[in-house]
Amino acid sequence: MAPELSSNWKILQARLKAGSASKPVPSSSPSASTSANNKKRKSTSNDRDSKPINKKPKTSSFTKKPSTKSTSTSNSKGEMGAVSSQPVTSTAPLTNQPSIQLLRQNHGISREALSEAYNLAVSPTLLSSLPSHPNQGLSPTASLDKTKYLAIDCEMVGIGPGGIDSSLARVSVTDFHGTQIYDSYVLQREKVIDWRTSVSGIAPKHMRDARSFSEVQVEVAELLKGRIVVGHDVKHDLKCLELDHPVKMIRDTAKFSGFKKYGNGPKPALRVLAKELLGLEIQTGQHSSIEDARVAMLLFRKHKPAFDMEHANRYPEDVKTKQKPNKAGKGKKSKRR
Repeated sequence: MAPELSSNWKILQARLKAGSASKPVPSSSPSASTSANNKKRKSTSNDRDSKPINKKPKTSSFTKKPSTKSTSTSNSKGEMGAVSSQPVTSTAPLTNQPSIQLLRQNHGISREALSEAYNLAVSPTLLSSLPSHPNQGLSPTASLDKTKYLAIDCEMVGIGPGGIDSSLARVSVTDFHGTQIYDSYVLQREKVIDWRTSVSGIAPKHMRDARSFSEVQVEVAELLKGRIVVGHDVKHDLKCLELDHPVKMIRDTAKFSGFKKYGNGPKPALRVLAKELLGLEIQTGQHSSIEDARVAMLLFRKHKPAFDMEHANRYPEDVKTKQKPNKAGKGKKSKRR
């Protein structure tokens, strides 16, 4: 049985309980602070969930400038400095660069050789970018220094009974890069029966300023002398010019074995080769001898290694290298006695 408390002790306990109940809890108490913050966050969270947010994005008058740091290094190079295989696109012709010009001047290297060595791309857009000057004669800006290849094409008109025979009416010559070297209308020596204007583009008006046949013949012969002639069915052009040229100095796109598959007959048409191999549409109306000469040269340039191989097989003596004579006292072994 528990001892009974005295009346004084009971009074003291009652006072202590009353004092502790009336004393406020200090706000600096960690437990009270945490509890209050939790209640505040809960109420804030509930308010956000119950009310939609319609805040407008902040606007600033400051505009960030794009970075000027080039990213070409990261795009063109991979890890460990591996260079990308993507071709370099340049609008300036490679053979016009200063370093290439120095090679030409100091070492006498031709533009053709430089184009082959540096694998200068063949672009069909060349036709639209090069100027043409009909009946200009020999171009005043033509540079034939160390020029090895020339392309030729001619336009004819019909003479004789029924206009069946062909007579030279225009001749055009371009260089390896398609630049016009020579162009002239040719004055007719006989009566023209069929001008063939719809095909040749030649009309009587072109004869007003045409040059004589003998003048054109001499000028063209001088241009072709010692050079490789490129063209399509070249023998007909030379026949109308009444000129001869060494067969081994001719590169004919009509006779090249690699192009035979594009012809329905013994030889493919130039317009077919242009469409199939270059993606060009030519001869849709009147022909242009300057355009046809450029197309023939483009075809030759694009397939030059194959042309050279075929030529080497046909004329092996041209690729034989001559042995240089040994200097006196050198290269000879003395016999032992």
